[in-house]
Amino acid sequence: MHVQHQETQLPRSEKARAARLVLQANLAYGESNSNGVTYGQRLKARSECREYLQQALTLEPDNAAALGLLGRVEMDDGQLEKAHALFNASLNSQPAQAQQYANLGYWALKNERPALAEEYFLKALECDRQSAAAFCGIAHAKRLQGQYDVAYLHYRTLLRSGTEWDSIYSGMLTCAQHLQIHKADAELAEDALALLSKDGLPHQELGRFVGAIIEHEYDLANPDAQVNLEEAAEDQLLLLALRKTLMPSPAVEELVVLLRRAVMSEVAQSASLRDELQNLVLAIGEYAERTGYALPAEDDEERLAATINDSVMAQFALNEPQEALIGSLMISAMYGALFHQDFAVQLGQWNLVDWPLGMQPLMAASYYNRAEEEAIKQNFDEKAEELCLEKTDVPQAWPSWSRLAYRTETSLKAIMKQELGLNTADLPDTLRIMVCGARSGQRAMELAQYLDDVEVIAVDESLANIAKGTRMAMAQNMENIVFWPWSIAQRFVADGHQVHWIEVGRLPSPAMTSLSLANLVNDATLAGAVVHMHTGMDEQTAGDRQIRQLIEEHRLEPTRTSLRQLRRMVLSNRQDTLWADLLQEDDFYSLGGCRDRWFRPQDAGQLENLLGMVSNEVDWKLIKARDEDGHSLATQPVQRQIQAEALGSEVQSLLGQHVSVYFQRRR
Repeated sequence: MHVQHQETQLPRSEKARAARLVLQANLAYGESNSNGVTYGQRLKARSECREYLQQALTLEPDNAAALGLLGRVEMDDGQLEKAHALFNASLNSQPAQAQQYANLGYWALKNERPALAEEYFLKALECDRQSAAAFCGIAHAKRLQGQYDVAYLHYRTLLRSGTEWDSIYSGMLTCAQHLQIHKADAELAEDALALLSKDGLPHQELGRFVGAIIEHEYDLANPDAQVNLEEAAEDQLLLLALRKTLMPSPAVEELVVLLRRAVMSEVAQSASLRDELQNLVLAIGEYAERTGYALPAEDDEERLAATINDSVMAQFALNEPQEALIGSLMISAMYGALFHQDFAVQLGQWNLVDWPLGMQPLMAASYYNRAEEEAIKQNFDEKAEELCLEKTDVPQAWPSWSRLAYRTETSLKAIMKQELGLNTADLPDTLRIMVCGARSGQRAMELAQYLDDVEVIAVDESLANIAKGTRMAMAQNMENIVFWPWSIAQRFVADGHQVHWIEVGRLPSPAMTSLSLANLVNDATLAGAVVHMHTGMDEQTAGDRQIRQLIEEHRLEPTRTSLRQLRRMVLSNRQDTLWADLLQEDDFYSLGGCRDRWFRPQDAGQLENLLGMVSNEVDWKLIKARDEDGHSLATQPVQRQIQAEALGSEVQSLLGQHVSVYFQRRR
């Protein structure tokens, strides 16, 4: 009653003016959350929003809409306590607002309290059954509680109702990676098609989900299942999956090999490639390239592919037109990179855009990208190590990715302040991040893209990864990132350069005898710098250990032939429990991944030394720890465990536990 009395006493003109200011604030807030503007413009819009709201609240202190929106602004700025107070003040002024309960739900998510968030979102839906924000909030809360199947269905409902926010697609993709699929399901297939067709998503992360759907659709567990080449050639989900993902499944790999052989058999009989099969051939060619040509082939297929390559050479000698080459090139690309063929130099007479549109992705992957990456490699001394290798034995970049994950643009200083509670007042305008062990650079490029105040140095042991990262950064006109081998990073630090943040990704292998990661981190960091690392180590399955033992016993080299033979051995004995864990790893389905795991495994000693260094509380402070699911852990027990382990105490090792830890350098 008191609030209502105040409202009636407020002059109508001032109420109208306050309402107009809130409207302007809403428009500014909308701009502050738009992906179509820069982070700086969004900050400016948020500041304007705050000014409008403060003017409105000066006129009408109990304006519920203004209080709630100011709470959102405070929450975006990391002021969670202020935001909580403002949301509650808004509800006190005007109870039963769906918007404010939804705001409280997102506040609870920010505080890593998904169960409480779900309660608030349910209250919001009690006030407004049509609230998409609340329904989406429940999906987020369920996902963060590990209820991926429930969250997935919520996201699906939102998409089918016409609500197509980026966060919905991103959340649905995350859930899809955790689903267990037990039977063919038309709705799941429809979802997978929608996700693969959506621009701006990291489609490469859908491989396991889509592969499971295809396994059931084609009944691949049934040894008597019949695969129809005509139907497969028109299966849009299969075609998209082959072009955009790598499916870690022995059964799917067998399906692709079977389809490729069926196409080759028809070509051998008819001496031509039917138009109806061309999309399938193009998709298989892209998929084969993504695997590093791991797909096994029978001797008769290899001989026919070699014959086709010889015929292409003859066609070039006779100056036949480009159109006459297309079918043969498509077939050839299913078995090996066009860049490695004897006629590769003749392909350089055309630019990528000179080829038919549908063929361009395959030509880029099989020839033009490789040519560009080879030119990039020439800038590094490490290229000398590849000069004595056969073309097909030159390592290929891994992991294979094509799209960066969805992120809202922000700044590293904002993350340091809001998520780690650090004082950023004395930091420079541009901060330097070093990503150690960037592999093919997806994480490094995401940091460079969505943080507006950083320059990124991505360091990698693999020259192929460095070349791929450089090429992709150039393609996206990213000027705030470089990809270097360890040798250049070491010289950079030795010259006195320092960084504000270090991300430790894949650890150096035992081959990096001249590198101490702990010493590099110690020399590269200045007071206040943050080091982010993971205590888990992959590549440690029983199968990996067995293969590394075979490599040592037989003195195998990392050639394509050796890698294929090792893979064939595993696949031929895949019912043996020894190989079960290895067959679940994405790496196994690419020659690049196999080469990393078996010939350049991570060195556990590097991680042990690094953890030993940061265990020194005089120089380092543990400021945050998260478990494998991203939930925050109490730092004191983690700190004690790291210290005890460094001192040699008999404690459960953090190595292998997949804990994400953030340390700050004290001095």
